[in-house]
Parts: sequence; structure tokens; C-alpha cells
Amino acid sequence: MLDIAEELNRWVEQGRDFAVATVVAVGGSAPRRPGAALAVDADGTAIGSVSGGCVEGAVYELCRQALEDGEAVLERFGYSDDDAFAVGLTCGGIIDILVTPVRVGDPVRPVIAAGLKAAAAGEAAALARIVSGPTHLVGRALLVRADGSYDNGSHDGGCHGSGSRGGGSYDSGSYRGGFGAHPELDRTVAAEAGAFLDAGRTGTLEIGEQGSRCGAPLTVLVESSVPAPRMIVFGAIDFASALVRVGKFLDYHVTVCDARPVFATRARFPEADEIAVEWPHRYLERTEVDARTVLCVLTHDAKFDVPLLQLALRLPVAYVGAMGSRRTHLDRNDRLREVGVTELELARLRSPIGLDLGARTPEETALSIAAEIVAARRGGSGVPLTGAHTPIHHDVTSAPAGRIGSVA
Repeated sequence: MLDIAEELNRWVEQGRDFAVATVVAVGGSAPRRPGAALAVDADGTAIGSVSGGCVEGAVYELCRQALEDGEAVLERFGYSDDDAFAVGLTCGGIIDILVTPVRVGDPVRPVIAAGLKAAAAGEAAALARIVSGPTHLVGRALLVRADGSYDNGSHDGGCHGSGSRGGGSYDSGSYRGGFGAHPELDRTVAAEAGAFLDAGRTGTLEIGEQGSRCGAPLTVLVESSVPAPRMIVFGAIDFASALVRVGKFLDYHVTVCDARPVFATRARFPEADEIAVEWPHRYLERTEVDARTVLCVLTHDAKFDVPLLQLALRLPVAYVGAMGSRRTHLDRNDRLREVGVTELELARLRSPIGLDLGARTPEETALSIAAEIVAARRGGSGVPLTGAHTPIHHDVTSAPAGRIGSVA
């Protein structure tokens, strides 16, 4: 649901009633991942998608029904060998979809509204919703913020829980919100959701009603909204210009860094989010990176590359790639060894950068680099799918839940 937060936040601000269908779990070759959503307002306007088109019509009707009767429903859709014309996924996968009414006056609306507002503003937040378990708990929600605090999204004062993921304090005297069940459930879900948020991950977790393995089992969907991951492109060359455009297409926050002010200009890189005129290694020393950051070194000049890669290969980032011929690559590796870079650190370096697409133009080269970044992120092999016996999607994080039917 947080993937369409900007539009839904506008609906909330306009006071619209709507229902939202969210992918909870997937199996097989399903087209959308957990968290993908389709929403329908009271006038019948629809935004988003849960299947790329296979079951949108049926899900649309479920949303209209939820708006009428105010009941949530967890529904399973899958391909049927018995009836190829039945509502299902022609790709052969299975998806479980939670449909939730979000009407003015519904108890869940304040917390969902708070989650949508945070996501639309680009803040890091995780929205945890109970999707299966005891009837009186299904559909309840908890918003967890980046600092570990959590609340029920009420309009009268914000954070009611102050439990931190590291085992911080819990103000039982002022606490009124969350799932409205055992206090330990809120603390445990907040801690688990915090871990999902740290990884920028969306998926489900299984937990007991009392926050441990005690009590009736619950399935909780955790949707994470995090700022866009960073792509830092070193070297203000024509290949960098193409890579910036591809990086933006993949929803990265893109920075171009080059020590030469005549090349690192807004006119040459109008789509970049940031342009840094600075020696690459000095910029990398002072800027913030994380486990989702990708570093693309396109300078292929030893005076820039060696100090930059010496630092980059020791940072906990997702990807480090460097441009250059195979001769440049071998010479660069020797220079890196001379300054103390270990073989284990060198093994992290993607060089020559990109997949073998036979690329020649800047645009083709950018596509090659982007393809390698996606393959590294998703665990892909980079080989053609034709004739391969590998999964098409590599990032399945949870198995589908069983069909629940109508829930209160």
C-alpha cells in the first residue's frame, strides 16, 4: 500500500472513503511483490495494481464490496488448470490479497493515514497490519518509525508507545494504542517491524497473540517505506549521463561526483539529484552510504580510482563497480594491492563494470551496468531466461498464507 502512498495521502486529505487491496504473500511466478496495492474510492476511481492485470477486475469488485459492508477480506488468487477462464494468474503464480476498507470513522483509518503521510513525505516508516488470526484483531495496525517509536496514528497526540528496538522504555501509563491487545504484542511487532525497516523489506511474520509463541497465532504484514537508495556515479563523462537517466528510472537518488568543475555541471546532468565537485575519495569519506547504496566508478583514471576504490571496497554498500578495459582492470588491481587492499576486498569489485551485452553506446553501457546492479540486488544469474531452469523472480520472502475468507 505504501507504494501508492502519495496518491492515497491526497485521498485522505480530501476526506475520501476508499478500500485498499494489498498483496500479502506470493508463490511461484507472481508478477507483483508483497506490499503492491490497488485502491478504489467511493466514486469508483482506481489507482495502483496488484497483479499487472490478471485479477484486477475481481480485486476491484472486492474493494467495492469492502466499501459497502465495512469488512476486510483475505483472498487467494491462482492459476486454475481446471478452468483456464477462471479468475486467476495466467503466469502460474499465487497471490494472497488483503482488502481493507479505509472509511472516515473506521478505527484503522488514523494509523493508515499516518503511515501514508510519512511515506508520502519520504520518511522511513513501517506499517504493520494483522492479516490473519483472532477475528477481533484482524485488520488492526501499528506504525513504527525509524527511531523505534510506534503509535496508533491517532489525531490527538501521536506516539503512544516508546518501546525501542534496542529494548528501550515503555510508558504503560500513557499507552492506549497499537493493536489493543497484549502490550507485549505491540513491543514485539515494533521490534520485528524495525528490523524489516532497517533492511527496507516488506513481508510477513508469524507471532503469538501475546507477543511470543503464546496465544493464538497471528500473521502480520509489515510494509516498509524508506527513502530511495543512493547511486553515486564517479566521473562526469558521457557514459555517466546515460547512467544517471537509468538510475532515476530505477528510483535511485543519483549523485554525480567529479573533481573537475568544467565537467560536473547541472547543464550536463540535469536529471541528477546532486552534483558534487570534489575529489571522489574525499566525497565518499564524508557522505552517508548504507547497505543499499551502489557505487559506479567511471573515471578509469588511477589517480582517482585507487584512493576511491581503496575506501569503497571497505564500506558496507550493495555494489561497487569500476569501468575500464581488461588491461586497465589488471593494472588497477595491482595498484590496489600495493596500497593494502586484500584479495577478499578485491573480490567485491565488479570490474569491468556491467554485464556482457555487447554494449557500445553510452545508453547500452548504462543498461549493462544497471542490469548487473539489479542482478546483484535480486540474486539473478545474468544468463538468458530462454533455456534456463532458474526462477524468474528471486526475491520471494514468504510463502502464501491460507485463504481466510471474510473477517471483521
